[in-house]
Amino acid sequence: MSPKPLLISGRDLIKILKKLGYEKISQRGSHIKLKNHGTGSVVIIPDHKELDRWTLKTILKQAEISDRDFNDHLSK
Repeated sequence: MSPKPLLISGRDLIKILKKLGYEKISQRGSHIKLKNHGTGSVVIIPDHKELDRWTLKTILKQAEISDRDFNDHLSK
């Protein structure tokens, strides 16, 4: 069983995704759209103080990032 992702804010998640090759392509209200031009994947991140675990898990699944890889980047 993979470890649970840690709780994180939307802005902190965006910083991590930018390190993984994502860049901001648009924003509408509090939702920020990021795209990885290498893989073509697009994710929408809500700019909230704390993301719900389910929301975070869904975003990581869309970005094809495992919980373990995410937690490794979070601890750096």
